Amino acid sequence: MTARPPSHVPPQAVFLIAGAVLCFALLDASVKALTQRYPVPLLVWARYGVQTLAMLLWLAPSMGTGLLRTRQLPMQIGRGVILVGSSMFFFNALRFLPLAEATALSYLTPMLVVLLSALLLRERLTWVRMALVGAGIAGMLLIVRPGTEVFQGAALLVLGSASLYAMYQILTRKLAAEDIRVTLFYPAIVGTALLTVALPWIGTDVDVSWTDALLIVVAGLLGTIGHFMFIRAFQHAPASALTPFTYLQLVWATLIGWAAFDRFPDRYALAGMAVISCSGLLVALHERRRARAALAQPPVVD
Repeated sequence: MTARPPSHVPPQAVFLIAGAVLCFALLDASVKALTQRYPVPLLVWARYGVQTLAMLLWLAPSMGTGLLRTRQLPMQIGRGVILVGSSMFFFNALRFLPLAEATALSYLTPMLVVLLSALLLRERLTWVRMALVGAGIAGMLLIVRPGTEVFQGAALLVLGSASLYAMYQILTRKLAAEDIRVTLFYPAIVGTALLTVALPWIGTDVDVSWTDALLIVVAGLLGTIGHFMFIRAFQHAPASALTPFTYLQLVWATLIGWAAFDRFPDRYALAGMAVISCSGLLVALHERRRARAALAQPPVVD
């Protein structure tokens, strides 16, 4: 008999996930404010630099050089480069797009994972998967439609970011056997190293006020705390059980965008956000059922 995973999600796991996505929404809001005054590469560098420093302070005393020990070094580095690209696209998009709509478009990632898995991993693209991808695209079109603030080239930046993040998630699947702390550390150190080398060539000779410097550090800490809370949440419950709660970020982004930038989505954008959320949740449910069905299959004995 195949053991069924527990259906109950511990309250502390829900609290941690809700807190994590709140941190990410606040990070995005901070970045949106800062991109009006500073180059995006500087902000991405600060975001990963603060995370690297915080993770070193947290994990290096107990793990030492084990924090860099991996059997998949090229994949870890490539994954880090992809995440930096995703961040660059998304931070640039935040300069032009409303916070809630940009966040909603980024949640097309689960549908893009389905498409890229079919293209790159030769996974079967069933009619259910195709329907859910189509629904996600329909939700996107409700948000990005002619005559709206979101109908501009910056929306393509979010789609580029979501596509890269989908590739990042596919590589993360392949690194499932690695220590999760190592897998989280590599994108931070790769991003910091890559942008530290590149900064002199991308024009970041700007004066940063003390208040903005503090906000940049806070933004980096928000990303770091969010990742730490994710780690803790996954120690209490499986990722498949926690996925629905990650969509709280859309709620946080909508409320923060309204409070900080006086921008609330119209009814069509809200409908598009709901469609994208439902599509993403159904993708997660469908993949969870497929995984259970695969585990229930009896082993083949030669």
